[in-house]
Amino acid sequence: MGAQLRVYRQKIKSAQTTKKITRAMELISASRIAKAKQRVEASGPYSRAVTRAVSAVATYSNVDHILTTEPEKVERAAVVLFTSDRGLAGAFSTNIVREQGELVARLKAEGKEVVYYLVGRKAAAYFTFRRREAEQVWTGNTDRPEFATAQEIGDTLVAKFIQPASEGGVDEIHIVYNRFVNAVSQVPEVVRLLPLELVEGVEAPEASTAMPLYEFEPEVGDVLDALLPVYIESRIFNAMLQSAASEHAARQRAMKSASDNADKLITTYTRLANNARQSEITQQISEIVGGADALSSAKK
Repeated sequence: MGAQLRVYRQKIKSAQTTKKITRAMELISASRIAKAKQRVEASGPYSRAVTRAVSAVATYSNVDHILTTEPEKVERAAVVLFTSDRGLAGAFSTNIVREQGELVARLKAEGKEVVYYLVGRKAAAYFTFRRREAEQVWTGNTDRPEFATAQEIGDTLVAKFIQPASEGGVDEIHIVYNRFVNAVSQVPEVVRLLPLELVEGVEAPEASTAMPLYEFEPEVGDVLDALLPVYIESRIFNAMLQSAASEHAARQRAMKSASDNADKLITTYTRLANNARQSEITQQISEIVGGADALSSAKK
């Protein structure tokens, strides 16, 4: 009984130590969610404005441009995954890996070759473990994205998109990331960045309203060339911010669940330790009573 009681006490101590760690991580993530959410909300208007500008130029011009023109045959597609650098965030990175699996299966079924660009150590570890190759990997600061990283990713993707597929370029660019809805809900989302496949933010005019006329300075093609890298960078950075906010929210929930489980373990092992202690006391009393009875019988 004594050995069993020691085991239960060791498990209680271990659960208490684990709870201190998970509780601290939960509070840290909770404190960072608000700032990450503010960054998402601050980047949203700019990203939407750039997208509307690109859509407006593409909608009200008759110029064929690589930004909006669908290629006759799509040979290669780029898929960019946004995961985390650290674990202990529940199914945050797993959901992205699962979503990209469905996307890649669909692209390959259409006869497209897929190349990967990875953001976050979790995606890199997943591809390394399965011996799958990636064109380029970016790690570090996934929980605190920097615009310089988004610019680097954007420059790489634009260069590959402009380059012909026969020379190693890509015809499509897809991104897979967790969209931050609120502290409870984060939704894996797949977006095709290029070619621009729909007009966002341009409302249809009423029947009595004349279509607006646009003048471009310099030429439409030059305007689209200038907007292309800005559009990619803004969308990439917004996806990074969405992913960072989602990571903090997912880690807070995971650590809250871990702390609750530690409480349950402490309660369970405390109850078992009390039962073991009571059994030990009962056994000791039984031995004392038995010894006293034996002495009384010997005296008679």
